[in-house]
Amino acid sequence: MSTVSVVTLAKGRPAHLANVLRGLERQTQAPVEFIVAVMQDDLYDLPASSVPVRQIRVPGEALPLAAARNRGVAAATGDAVVFLDVDCIPAPDLVADYAQGLATLDGLLMGEVMHLPEAATLGAWTYEGLAGVAEKHSDRRGPPASGLEICRDYRCFWSLNFAIRRATFLATGGFDERYTGYGGEDTDFGKALDQRGLPIAWMKGGLAYHQYHPHHMPPVHHLDSVVRNAELFEAKWGYRTMGHWLHAFRVMGLIDDTPDRPIRILRRPDAGDLALTGQQGHQPYTNSASVIRAIEAREEPVQDAVPA
Repeated sequence: MSTVSVVTLAKGRPAHLANVLRGLERQTQAPVEFIVAVMQDDLYDLPASSVPVRQIRVPGEALPLAAARNRGVAAATGDAVVFLDVDCIPAPDLVADYAQGLATLDGLLMGEVMHLPEAATLGAWTYEGLAGVAEKHSDRRGPPASGLEICRDYRCFWSLNFAIRRATFLATGGFDERYTGYGGEDTDFGKALDQRGLPIAWMKGGLAYHQYHPHHMPPVHHLDSVVRNAELFEAKWGYRTMGHWLHAFRVMGLIDDTPDRPIRILRRPDAGDLALTGQQGHQPYTNSASVIRAIEAREEPVQDAVPA
């Protein structure tokens, strides 16, 4: 691939977005452009950059994540498109790694992700500093030792850091824009690629550092959209996705997801639910599996240890 466009979806988080741009300025292979799909009324006031930046508005009351990715690719001019979430700082070789990988394999490539605690980017940062405090997510598998490794389970597709040839993306029809809000649209896209026989692969390299932001896992703050999108996936493919989140919602008493019936929301998340699932500033990530175990055992969750 000779040219690479980078697409980011953004709503709020201006400091995170500025860090993404700073990371793109430090690439060993410069992207031809940085396209920001802006899911809010106001465009961002970004610092001057050596990387050409274009901001495009993507309207929608709920988070129009699927539509925003499609608009980003439509606006792109590169032979390949790298998708980075607004909270992901690219390591210096990310663009070059993806360009090399896509020259080898016509498919979807998933790069590495490391997670940062809140303090890591509160001031000026260096890559050495980020690497020194970053942690791998315990619920995600690591990259291959080298090169590419085909992923045999489309459900592993994680949309916060991936790349694909632009022509290949357009040939798939892109993300299903009926998905709005949080959850499910990336699993649906992975399923669509799997049905087409297009490979999804893990990649050594393509590293991004995920910046801290307050979050809940399982995502009780996105209860409505997770339920709606799970039902949309079921209507399309014959079964529900995001089963681990639905399981957690069920044992918390938030939903009734009896098979062969519409999912019913029984109550809204309360302060206790938010406290149980919330990420703390010292934690590089939230761990859905440990929270689910704690819910099932009716115990307080044991969070992963954080290095001193």
